Amino acid sequence: MQPATLVTFIVYLIGMLAVGLVAYRLTSNLSDYVLGGRRLGGGVAALSAGASDMSSWLLLGLPGYAYVAGMEAIWISVGLAVGAYLNWQFVATRLRKYTEIAGDSITVPDFLENRFHDKSKVLRVISAFVILIFFAFYTSSGLVGGALLFEASFGLSYTQALWIGAIVIISYTFLGGFLAVSWTDFFQGILMFLALIIVPIVAISEMGGWSKTVNAVGNIDSSQLDVFAGMTGIGIISLAAWGLGYFGQPHIITRFMAVKSSKEIPKARLIGMSWMVLALMGAIFTGFVGIAYFSEFGPGVDPLADGAHETVFILFTQILFNPWVSGFLLAAILAAIMSTIDSQLLVSSSAITEDFYKSIFRKNASQTELVWVGRLGVIVIAVIAIILAYNPESTVLDLVSYAWAGFGAAFGPVIILSLFWKRMTRNGALSGMIVGAVTVFIWSELSGGLFDVYEIVPGFLFGWIAIMVVSFIDKEPSKEIQEEFDSVKTSKI
Repeated sequence: MQPATLVTFIVYLIGMLAVGLVAYRLTSNLSDYVLGGRRLGGGVAALSAGASDMSSWLLLGLPGYAYVAGMEAIWISVGLAVGAYLNWQFVATRLRKYTEIAGDSITVPDFLENRFHDKSKVLRVISAFVILIFFAFYTSSGLVGGALLFEASFGLSYTQALWIGAIVIISYTFLGGFLAVSWTDFFQGILMFLALIIVPIVAISEMGGWSKTVNAVGNIDSSQLDVFAGMTGIGIISLAAWGLGYFGQPHIITRFMAVKSSKEIPKARLIGMSWMVLALMGAIFTGFVGIAYFSEFGPGVDPLADGAHETVFILFTQILFNPWVSGFLLAAILAAIMSTIDSQLLVSSSAITEDFYKSIFRKNASQTELVWVGRLGVIVIAVIAIILAYNPESTVLDLVSYAWAGFGAAFGPVIILSLFWKRMTRNGALSGMIVGAVTVFIWSELSGGLFDVYEIVPGFLFGWIAIMVVSFIDKEPSKEIQEEFDSVKTSKI
C-alpha cells in the first residue's frame, strides 16, 4: 500500500475513535448508551439505519455477486428496496410511538415484554437469546469483510487482519455506545454513498462509456446481461424475499425507536430510501463493470479468480485512483463494515445488559454499573464473532444471508402483528418467534426442490401462521393492553 493511502486510512480511523471519545462524555445512563436518549434527528437516523443495514455486504458481497452473476443481482436489490420502503412507511412511526407508550421500552425484547404485559420474563429472555445467536453470525460476517479489506490492502495474513479490524470497531463502540454508533454511521453512510457513486462512474469511463461496457460484457457472456438468465421461480422468490428481513432486524428498527419525534420519520424515509436505491445501483454496477474490465487482463489471469470476487471493489480502488483517493475509498469499505458491526455489538450488548443482567439478576443495579456491563457485553459478543470468523473460507454473503433470514423470520411477523393486530397475545408472539427461528435453522440444512427457496420465506410464513393460530386459541388480551394499543393511533409523540 502507498504511504499516502495508509495516511488517509489512519486519519479516518483516528476520526472514528475521536467520535467515540466525544460520545463517551455524553453517555451517562443506560438509555443514553443503548438508545441515545431518543434524540436522533431524521437525517442521522436515516443514514445510520442505512449504513448499519448495508455493511460490508454492500461494498464486498453485492459487487462480488454481480461480478459472478451479472444483472441477475438486481433481484436482491429490488427486494431490499421494497422491504426497506415498507418498513419506513408502516413500521417506523408506529414503533416509535408504541415503544415510548409501552413503558418507554429501549430494546426489542423490552418492547415485546411491555407490549404484552408479560410478567414471566419468558418473552424477553427468548427474544434476547435469539438476538445473541443470530448477531454472532451477523457480526462475524462483518469481521470477515474487515479481514478481507486489511488482507488485500496491507498484505497481512487473514488472522492478523481479522484482529486489527476487530480492535478498532470494538474500541469506539465500547466507549461511546449508541451516540457514537449513530454519528459514526452518519458520516460512514455519506462516505459509502460517495464511494459507490465514484467507483462505477470512473470504471465505466475507463471502459469507454456505458454502451461499450455492456457490449464487452455481452461478448464475454451474453447471459450476464439478462436479469432472467438461468433464473427459476424459486430463484427469483429467494432473491426478492430478502426484503422480508427488514421488519425483524433489531439494529435497524432500534433507529426508529431512537428518533426524537415521529414527525421526523417522513424526512428520514425520503433521505434513507434515496441513499439506499443509489447505493445499491452503484454496488451492482461496480461488479458488472468488473466483468468487462478484468477480462482485459487476458485469459487465465483473472485477478478475481479462486474465490476473490468479493474484492472487486477493493481492486478497482487500487487500480483506478491515485493513492490519496484510494485511501478514501478503502476507508469507505471499512466504514461499511464498522457501521454494521458497531450496531450489532450494541444491540447484543443491550440484550445482555437490559434483558438478562438487569431484568433477572440485578434489578436495582445503578446506571453506571449497567453501562459498564453493556461495555463488557460488547467485548464478549465480539470475541464470539471473531471465533466464528476465523475460517478464511467464509464468505460475507453466506454469513449475512443466514443471519438476515434468522432475524427476519423470528422477529418480522412478531413486530408487524404486535403493532397492527390488537388480538395478538403473548403466547402468539412467543410461538411465532420460536417457529420462525427454528424453521430457518432446519430449512437451511435441507436442499433440493422446494428446499432451495431462501429460508426466510418459510420461516416468515410459518412464524406468521403460528402467531395467528395461537393468538386465536389463546384468551383475548386484557382491556388494559387493548386500550394501550388504541392509544398509539392518537399519540402525538
